[in-house]
Amino acid sequence: MLLKTFRWAFAVTALGLAVGVLYDGWAALGIVAILSVLEVSLSFDNAVINAGILKKMNAFWQKIFLTVGIVIAVFGMRLVFPVVIVAISARLSPWNAVHLALTDKQRYQELVTDAHPSIAAFGGMFLMMIFLDFILEDREIKWLGRLERPLAKLGRVDMLSVCVALVVLLVSAITFGAHAHQHGGVHADKTETVLLAGVGGLITYMVVGGLSGFFEQRLEDEEEREREAEQRAERGKGPGSPVKLAGKAAFFMFLYLEVLDASFSFDGVIGAFAITNDIVLMALGLGIGAMYVRSLTVYLVRQGTLDDYVYLEHGAHYAIGALSVILLVTIQHEINEIVTGLIGVVLIGASFWSSVRRNRALRTAS
Repeated sequence: MLLKTFRWAFAVTALGLAVGVLYDGWAALGIVAILSVLEVSLSFDNAVINAGILKKMNAFWQKIFLTVGIVIAVFGMRLVFPVVIVAISARLSPWNAVHLALTDKQRYQELVTDAHPSIAAFGGMFLMMIFLDFILEDREIKWLGRLERPLAKLGRVDMLSVCVALVVLLVSAITFGAHAHQHGGVHADKTETVLLAGVGGLITYMVVGGLSGFFEQRLEDEEEREREAEQRAERGKGPGSPVKLAGKAAFFMFLYLEVLDASFSFDGVIGAFAITNDIVLMALGLGIGAMYVRSLTVYLVRQGTLDDYVYLEHGAHYAIGALSVILLVTIQHEINEIVTGLIGVVLIGASFWSSVRRNRALRTAS
């Protein structure tokens, strides 16, 4: 099962390392490998969150996520995205941005650094909304009960997550945006840029998440009607198997997953510039890492890991909340990528251990 799920990741690793050596010699091998590890460490929480969504989708859309989705993830976010943000921020044509990335790597890195405030604000607000909507929902299973129970009660207030996110954005724009970090160690007033990008992230979340939630709810209603009809037909012998997301519902959920992956990839793309400013090596290394994250997502779904370790999803969402705050802080201050990766690993590790202890307690009680 493990080999079957990760076979494409292994193949992409071999191909990516070989291309790196052919492109820039043996030194490129180490750079690509380091970038791959960086991407996996920063995106492990992404795999857990994606698995929670992907398990609702049918086998066809799970396959689309691993094939078409990985093309979007690698070429869209790890190769095209750095070029696009330079083109927009520097007001260049895409072709000139590519030419700049290949011929003047130092200037290209400077332009990406200058565009970081808007990237961080957009990604930070998108991830913040994911965290808030999770933590403010009253869930049957709670990991940190003393914290989650009162927050679930507060979550009954309509649109509270949006209000909290807007307050966080306003505070971030005033405190960090006014002294945003730029290349050369200087600072610039990016308050307006941070506000606009943050609102853009919030709107993106509400539109994509709203559409996917709408179609998911329609499918759940249809599933409930089918279940009731089946129960009546079988005189209460039990419900049938759950219906997997398909059609429009699965499409919008797939779109939501891609936007979510894009938000998670911001820190990886920006962090990669601390290692190299060569977009080819960057795309190879981050692409290999993204492939492992995708394969890990499918593995978690097929193994039913989230059902066995019920607190993993909680830990991943807390990691998302931490990452959203870190992105907003990096508008002004530099934070080492090792710190970012370790926070996610520690939170998910703690939730995994709590799940193991819970399972042991349940077995002992039975």
